[in-house]
Order: sequence, then C-alpha cells, then structure tokens
Amino acid sequence: METSYMLVLISASLVAAFVGIGIGFILRKKIVEGNMEAAEKMAASTIEEAKKEAENIKKEASLQAKDKLYQGKLELDKEIKERMHDLQALEKRLVHKEESLDRKMDVFEKREADYARRDRNLQQQEKRLQEEERKIDALIEEQRAKLERISGMSADEAKKSIIELMENEARHEAAKSLKRIEEELQESAENKAREVISIAIQRYAGEYVAEKTVSVVPLPSDELKGRIIGREGRNIRAIEAATGIEIIIDDTPEAVILSGYNPVRREVARMSLEKLVADGRIHPARIEEVVGKVEKEIDKTIREAGERAVFDVGVHRVHPELTKLVGKLKFRTSYAQNVYVHSLEVAFICGMMAAELGLSTKQARRAGLLHDIGKAVDHEIEGSHASIGGDLARKYGESPKIVAAIATHHDDTPASILGVLVQAADALSAARPGARKETFEGYIKRLEDLERIAKSFAGVEKTYAIQAGREIRVMVENKAVNDEDAVVLSRDIAKRIEKELSYPGQVKVVVIRETRAVDYAR
Repeated sequence: METSYMLVLISASLVAAFVGIGIGFILRKKIVEGNMEAAEKMAASTIEEAKKEAENIKKEASLQAKDKLYQGKLELDKEIKERMHDLQALEKRLVHKEESLDRKMDVFEKREADYARRDRNLQQQEKRLQEEERKIDALIEEQRAKLERISGMSADEAKKSIIELMENEARHEAAKSLKRIEEELQESAENKAREVISIAIQRYAGEYVAEKTVSVVPLPSDELKGRIIGREGRNIRAIEAATGIEIIIDDTPEAVILSGYNPVRREVARMSLEKLVADGRIHPARIEEVVGKVEKEIDKTIREAGERAVFDVGVHRVHPELTKLVGKLKFRTSYAQNVYVHSLEVAFICGMMAAELGLSTKQARRAGLLHDIGKAVDHEIEGSHASIGGDLARKYGESPKIVAAIATHHDDTPASILGVLVQAADALSAARPGARKETFEGYIKRLEDLERIAKSFAGVEKTYAIQAGREIRVMVENKAVNDEDAVVLSRDIAKRIEKELSYPGQVKVVVIRETRAVDYAR
C-alpha cells in the first residue's frame, strides 16, 4: 500500500515538471520571437508558480495517500479480528468434539470389556452344556437299551412302528379335514349350481327327436327289392357307386337297410332311393340323375339348417364354412341323440347360465353352438372331435376364447370359465333322462363294470348300480371303514370309474356305512 502511495507522488511530480517544461518552451519561443527578457521573466515566474503548484499537488497527494493507508490499516485490523474470532469458535468446537470422542471411547472400552466378560461366560456355559449333553446322551443310550430289553424290539423296529402309527393318524386327520372341506364347499357350491341349472332348465324346453344310426327305407312291396338289385345287380351297384353307401337287402319285409359311416351320404342314399321307388324308373342313368339332384337338395338343406341355427341362437358374422358344418350336424347322431338339436340345446342352456353368472351371453351361445362342429368331419379327419372343432374354429377366424372353449370342453380342467359353461351345458343336454340311448348289451356291460370296480376295493360288502347307471351305491363293512375313510373311498372309486369306463354324463358314487345294534327280549 505504501508503494502505491509513493507512485502517486512521483507521478504528480512528473506531471508538474512536464507542465513546467511545456510552459517554459512556449515562453522561450515567445522570447525568441519578441522580447526575450520579458519572456524570460515571465517564464521564470511561470516556472515558479508551476513549482509551487507541483508542491501543493505533491502535498495533497501525500495526504490522500496517508489517509488511504490509514483506512486500509483499519480494514486490515477489522478483518484480523474477525478471523481471530472464527478461529476461537472453531477451536472451541474442536475441543468439544475431542471431549465427546473421549467419552465415546470410554463407553466403547466399557462395552468391549463387558462383551469379553460375556464371551468368557458363554464359553463356560457351552462347556457345561456339552458336558450335560454327553451325560444326557449316555442316559438316553442306557434307557434305549433298557427299553429294547423290556419291549423285545430294536430301535429301527420301534421307529417303523411309530411312523406307521403317525401315518395312520395323519391319514385319519386328512380324511377328517377333507370331509369337512368337501361339506363346506358342497354346501355353498351345490346351492349356487342348483340355482343356475334350475333356472336354465326352466327357461329352456326343447323338442327331442331320437334318430337311429342305420337308415331304413320302407318299400311298398317286396317285389321292388328285385328291381333295386337290377339285372345282374347293376342297379344296386350303381346306387352304391353314386352314393358310397352299402345297401343291405335281406329278409326284412318291405324294407331296405342303408349302412355307411358318413351320415350325409347315408341321407343322400335314403332320399334318392325313396325318389326312385316312388318314380318307378330304376336304371343306372336315372340313378345318377336322381342322386345328383338329391345332393344339391341336401347341400341346400345343410346351408339352410346352419343359417337357421345361427339365426335362432342370435350370433352374427359366423364364417359360411362353419355355418355349413353346423348344418351337417343335422344328419349326425351321438348315442341316438341328434347332434344338431343337441348343439342348439347347449347354446341356449350355456347362454342362460352365462346370464345368471353375469357373463357375455352371446359368447356363451356361440361357443355352445359350435362346440360339436368337429363331429361333422371327425369321420374324415383323425383326432377327437373337440380338438378337430378347435382347429376348425381357429381356421375360420373365431376368437381365442371360443377356440379354447371348443377344444377343451371334454377336458378335466377347461381353459376358461367359458369352457366350464360349455362343459356343464353339454352334460345337461346329454345326461338328462331319455336324451341318449345305447344298446342293451352295452348298457348291461356298463352296469356290471360299475359294480365290479366298486367291489374291488377293500372293505366293500355290496354294490348296486341304480338309476340306469347314473348312480352306484356302495355298502361297506362298519368295522373295516370309518366315516373319514368312506370319504376317501368314494373319491377313489370315482377316479377309478373315470379312468376305466366310458359313459355319457356323470356317475354318482354313494358310500353307505351303518351301525346296527341287535338284542333280544326274553
């Protein structure tokens, strides 16, 4: 700071000197031009005044420099005091922290000593426990040896006996829990199921027509059998070649039997033969003409039947090929039940149950109507009708939900709630009394198999198949089977029936256990 003040003084002096020199130069010039003496005097006077002015400027600059130096010193002293105050506060904080750290170190040292003391105590306790454990092991071995001598059983044999006892107890407890859970679920589920099914059945009353699997064409007289056969069998061969159906002419009075695996072809053959018999002209050319006309009529009938079913069910934008497949079901039967009528029943029942459950009725009806379309072509394509139907629905643009419901409607666990509805509606339509028929021999065999399967289980005394094979009553021995075991037995019999038998609808398994007390009054 002092150096800056000296520089200010020097610069002021230089400024005064330069001013004087400039003035002197001017005066000298005047002296040269005019009066030299007057000019010199004037110059001397001017120089003297300039020197005085320079001295004044110098003094003033010196005073200003001293004043600035003093102000700078005051500011420096103030800053030093502030720094000292901050340093003192920092020193106090450091001292306080050091004291706090000292206190914490004391606490840590005390805790460390306490932990060390506890560790020593734990080690001593562990040693004592190990000694006690060795003593207990020795006592256990001694007691085990005594027990083996007293019971006459080894440790492994006793363990096996205990395990068997625990398994029996666990099985008994599991049967109790299973019975309780089934009773609770059955109480709530049956009420809701009865409500939904009863509402659906009450709201739908459909006509049922049973059809046989073999077509029979009535004849006015047995004389027409010869004309149907024709000379050297040419007529019957022409009919079979045109329709693909075998014609059986036997001793049946006034009737001809048509046999074939394709129901549509069988219907074509039946209608063609009826037209030929009615017309009276039976020869190969006429046979080909009539069969061609009947095939066109059948195609028209199939389309109309499919369109009518789609319209009645109330679904829209069904692919024409799917509509045609639905119409083909009119000529297909399952257990003598017409599949076309069955599909309509399933569609309506499925839609009603969906309405009761708050689901989409249109989707439910659509899935119900299309659930058996695989039966229209299952004689042409390998696989189950459910998987074939699912593939066809996927091919012709049905939604994944509809495809899954069709493909899984015979599975144990359908893929969606829509599949469960279709499965339930299918069972309702097929299992109601009179809906389906089967041969007498097959019916008797199924009843015998039901009783045989139930009789094969331990503890079963008698079995009775009732309600046309819809229910099996199983009488068990009172001492061999308790109440909890009866629950497990009914489930095992049902699983065995599902695995070994094929039947429409469902079979109810009822296990009956009773206690009788008999005494005599004398």
